[in-house]
Amino acid sequence: MEYNTARDQMVIPEYGRNVQKMIQYLCSIDDRDRRTKAAKFVINVMGQLYPAAKETSDFKHKLWDHMYIISDFKLDVDAPYPPPPPLSTSLKPEKLQYHDKDIEFRHYGKNIALMLEKAVDYEDGPEKDSLVHAIAQHMKKSYLNWNRESVDDTLIEMHLDKLSKGKAKLKQDFKFQHTNDILGLNKKRKPFRPNPNGKYNPRNKNRPQQ
Repeated sequence: MEYNTARDQMVIPEYGRNVQKMIQYLCSIDDRDRRTKAAKFVINVMGQLYPAAKETSDFKHKLWDHMYIISDFKLDVDAPYPPPPPLSTSLKPEKLQYHDKDIEFRHYGKNIALMLEKAVDYEDGPEKDSLVHAIAQHMKKSYLNWNRESVDDTLIEMHLDKLSKGKAKLKQDFKFQHTNDILGLNKKRKPFRPNPNGKYNPRNKNRPQQ
Protein backbone atom coordinates (compact mmCIF):
# COMPACT_ATOMS: atom_id res chain seq x y z
CA MET A 1 0.00 0.00 0.00
CA GLU A 2 1.29 3.45 -0.94
CA TYR A 3 0.86 6.12 1.72
CA ASN A 4 0.56 9.85 1.02
CA THR A 5 3.70 10.48 3.08
CA ALA A 6 5.67 8.49 0.47
CA ARG A 7 4.17 10.35 -2.49
CA ASP A 8 5.22 13.62 -4.07
CA GLN A 9 4.13 16.71 -2.18
CA MET A 10 0.97 18.34 -3.51
CA VAL A 11 1.79 21.67 -5.14
CA ILE A 12 -1.81 22.97 -5.21
CA PRO A 13 -3.87 20.48 -3.15
CA GLU A 14 -7.20 21.95 -4.30
CA TYR A 15 -6.86 20.24 -7.70
CA GLY A 16 -6.10 16.83 -6.26
CA ARG A 17 -3.32 14.33 -6.89
CA ASN A 18 -4.74 13.03 -10.19
CA VAL A 19 -4.55 16.45 -11.83
CA GLN A 20 -0.98 16.80 -10.61
CA LYS A 21 -0.10 13.40 -12.14
CA MET A 22 -1.70 14.41 -15.45
CA ILE A 23 0.34 17.61 -15.56
CA GLN A 24 3.51 15.66 -14.78
CA TYR A 25 2.66 13.32 -17.64
CA LEU A 26 2.24 16.30 -19.99
CA CYS A 27 5.88 17.21 -19.46
CA SER A 28 6.90 13.75 -20.69
CA ILE A 29 5.12 14.05 -24.07
CA ASP A 30 7.72 14.68 -26.77
CA ASP A 31 5.50 16.02 -29.53
CA ARG A 32 4.66 19.70 -28.88
CA ASP A 33 1.31 19.63 -30.70
CA ARG A 34 0.15 16.56 -28.75
CA ARG A 35 1.43 18.12 -25.54
CA THR A 36 -0.48 21.34 -26.20
CA LYS A 37 -3.67 19.46 -27.07
CA ALA A 38 -3.39 17.37 -23.91
CA ALA A 39 -2.72 20.48 -21.82
CA LYS A 40 -5.96 22.07 -23.04
CA PHE A 41 -7.82 18.92 -22.04
CA VAL A 42 -6.34 19.09 -18.53
CA ILE A 43 -7.28 22.78 -18.32
CA ASN A 44 -10.91 21.80 -18.98
CA VAL A 45 -10.70 19.19 -16.22
CA MET A 46 -9.31 21.77 -13.81
CA GLY A 47 -12.11 24.17 -14.74
CA GLN A 48 -14.76 21.54 -14.02
CA LEU A 49 -13.49 21.28 -10.46
CA TYR A 50 -14.46 24.95 -9.88
CA PRO A 51 -17.55 25.66 -12.06
CA ALA A 52 -18.63 28.63 -9.94
CA ALA A 53 -15.38 30.48 -10.69
CA LYS A 54 -16.04 30.49 -14.43
CA GLU A 55 -17.86 33.79 -14.09
CA THR A 56 -14.62 35.63 -13.30
CA SER A 57 -12.91 37.38 -16.21
CA ASP A 58 -9.43 35.94 -15.59
CA PHE A 59 -10.57 32.38 -14.79
CA LYS A 60 -8.77 30.73 -17.72
CA HIS A 61 -5.64 32.76 -17.07
CA LYS A 62 -5.50 31.52 -13.48
CA LEU A 63 -5.90 27.91 -14.61
CA TRP A 64 -2.94 28.17 -16.96
CA ASP A 65 -0.87 29.85 -14.26
CA HIS A 66 -1.70 27.04 -11.85
CA MET A 67 -0.77 24.45 -14.45
CA TYR A 68 2.65 26.04 -14.94
CA ILE A 69 3.16 26.18 -11.18
CA ILE A 70 2.19 22.52 -10.67
CA SER A 71 4.60 21.51 -13.47
CA ASP A 72 7.38 23.42 -11.67
CA PHE A 73 7.52 25.67 -14.77
CA LYS A 74 8.78 22.76 -16.89
CA LEU A 75 5.74 22.68 -19.17
CA ASP A 76 6.40 24.00 -22.68
CA VAL A 77 3.21 24.39 -24.68
CA ASP A 78 1.48 26.88 -26.97
CA ALA A 79 -0.68 28.46 -24.29
CA PRO A 80 -2.94 31.51 -24.75
CA TYR A 81 -1.15 33.17 -21.81
CA PRO A 82 2.55 33.50 -21.00
CA PRO A 83 3.81 31.56 -17.98
CA PRO A 84 4.19 33.53 -14.76
CA PRO A 85 7.75 34.26 -13.59
CA PRO A 86 9.01 31.44 -11.34
CA LEU A 87 9.91 33.86 -8.55
CA SER A 88 6.28 34.99 -8.26
CA THR A 89 5.38 31.91 -6.21
CA SER A 90 8.12 32.45 -3.64
CA LEU A 91 7.70 36.19 -3.12
CA LYS A 92 5.93 37.14 0.06
CA PRO A 93 3.10 39.66 -0.26
CA GLU A 94 3.67 43.10 1.12
CA LYS A 95 2.61 43.56 4.70
CA LEU A 96 -0.70 45.36 5.07
CA GLN A 97 -0.55 48.61 6.94
CA TYR A 98 -3.28 48.93 9.52
CA HIS A 99 -4.33 52.40 10.58
CA ASP A 100 -5.45 51.54 14.10
CA LYS A 101 -2.40 52.71 16.02
CA ASP A 102 -3.89 56.15 16.59
CA ILE A 103 -7.23 54.83 17.87
CA GLU A 104 -7.29 55.74 21.55
CA PHE A 105 -10.45 53.80 22.45
CA ARG A 106 -10.75 50.84 20.09
CA HIS A 107 -14.16 49.79 21.35
CA TYR A 108 -15.56 53.02 19.89
CA GLY A 109 -13.80 52.58 16.57
CA LYS A 110 -12.17 55.09 14.26
CA ASN A 111 -15.44 56.43 12.85
CA ILE A 112 -16.48 57.92 16.19
CA ALA A 113 -13.28 59.97 16.34
CA LEU A 114 -13.80 61.13 12.75
CA MET A 115 -17.41 62.08 13.47
CA LEU A 116 -16.32 64.13 16.47
CA GLU A 117 -13.74 65.93 14.35
CA LYS A 118 -16.54 67.01 12.03
CA ALA A 119 -18.93 67.82 14.86
CA VAL A 120 -16.58 70.26 16.61
CA ASP A 121 -16.29 72.26 13.38
CA TYR A 122 -20.01 73.04 13.48
CA GLU A 123 -21.10 76.42 14.75
CA ASP A 124 -22.53 76.38 18.25
CA GLY A 125 -26.24 75.80 18.13
CA PRO A 126 -28.98 73.17 18.10
CA GLU A 127 -27.56 71.34 15.10
CA LYS A 128 -24.17 70.85 16.76
CA ASP A 129 -25.79 69.87 20.05
CA SER A 130 -27.96 67.25 18.36
CA LEU A 131 -24.97 65.78 16.56
CA VAL A 132 -22.85 65.60 19.72
CA HIS A 133 -25.73 64.03 21.63
CA ALA A 134 -26.22 61.40 18.92
CA ILE A 135 -22.51 60.56 18.98
CA ALA A 136 -22.57 60.23 22.76
CA GLN A 137 -25.51 57.83 22.59
CA HIS A 138 -23.71 55.76 19.97
CA MET A 139 -20.59 55.68 22.13
CA LYS A 140 -22.59 54.12 24.95
CA LYS A 141 -24.00 51.49 22.61
CA SER A 142 -20.50 50.69 21.33
CA TYR A 143 -19.21 50.48 24.88
CA LEU A 144 -21.94 48.00 25.80
CA ASN A 145 -21.02 45.82 22.85
CA TRP A 146 -17.54 45.60 24.36
CA ASN A 147 -18.46 45.36 28.06
CA ARG A 148 -22.00 44.58 29.18
CA GLU A 149 -21.14 44.09 32.82
CA SER A 150 -21.05 47.75 33.75
CA VAL A 151 -21.14 51.13 32.11
CA ASP A 152 -21.02 54.54 33.72
CA ASP A 153 -22.51 57.50 31.89
CA THR A 154 -19.87 59.71 33.51
CA LEU A 155 -17.15 57.56 31.93
CA ILE A 156 -18.74 57.93 28.49
CA GLU A 157 -18.84 61.69 28.97
CA MET A 158 -15.16 61.70 29.98
CA HIS A 159 -14.24 59.73 26.86
CA LEU A 160 -16.27 62.13 24.73
CA ASP A 161 -14.41 65.06 26.21
CA LYS A 162 -11.04 63.39 25.64
CA LEU A 163 -11.72 62.33 22.07
CA SER A 164 -12.95 65.80 21.15
CA LYS A 165 -10.11 67.49 23.08
CA GLY A 166 -12.70 69.29 25.19
CA LYS A 167 -14.49 70.82 22.21
CA ALA A 168 -17.66 68.70 22.39
CA LYS A 169 -19.85 69.33 25.42
CA LEU A 170 -23.13 67.77 26.45
CA LYS A 171 -25.97 70.00 27.57
CA GLN A 172 -26.97 69.87 31.23
CA ASP A 173 -30.40 68.49 30.37
CA PHE A 174 -28.92 65.69 28.24
CA LYS A 175 -29.65 62.17 29.42
CA PHE A 176 -28.09 58.98 28.15
CA GLN A 177 -30.37 56.19 27.04
CA HIS A 178 -30.90 53.70 29.83
CA THR A 179 -28.70 50.61 29.66
CA ASN A 180 -31.68 48.27 29.86
CA ASP A 181 -33.32 50.03 26.94
CA ILE A 182 -30.20 49.53 24.84
CA LEU A 183 -29.83 45.87 25.73
CA GLY A 184 -33.54 45.25 25.36
CA LEU A 185 -33.87 43.84 28.87
CA ASN A 186 -37.01 45.76 29.74
CA LYS A 187 -39.25 44.21 27.09
CA LYS A 188 -42.45 42.95 28.63
CA ARG A 189 -42.96 39.25 28.26
CA LYS A 190 -46.28 38.11 26.88
CA PRO A 191 -48.41 36.41 29.53
CA PHE A 192 -48.82 32.66 29.30
CA ARG A 193 -52.13 31.67 27.78
CA PRO A 194 -53.04 28.02 28.34
CA ASN A 195 -54.74 26.02 25.64
CA PRO A 196 -58.55 26.17 26.17
CA ASN A 197 -58.66 22.39 25.65
CA GLY A 198 -56.27 21.87 28.53
CA LYS A 199 -53.57 20.43 26.26
CA TYR A 200 -50.10 21.76 25.62
CA ASN A 201 -49.87 23.86 22.51
CA PRO A 202 -46.39 23.47 20.97
CA ARG A 203 -46.76 26.84 19.24
CA ASN A 204 -47.05 28.61 22.58
CA LYS A 205 -43.50 29.80 23.13
CA ASN A 206 -44.40 31.39 26.45
CA ARG A 207 -45.21 28.08 28.12
CA PRO A 208 -43.53 28.08 31.55
CA GLN A 209 -40.80 25.55 32.11
CA GLN A 210 -41.73 22.68 34.38
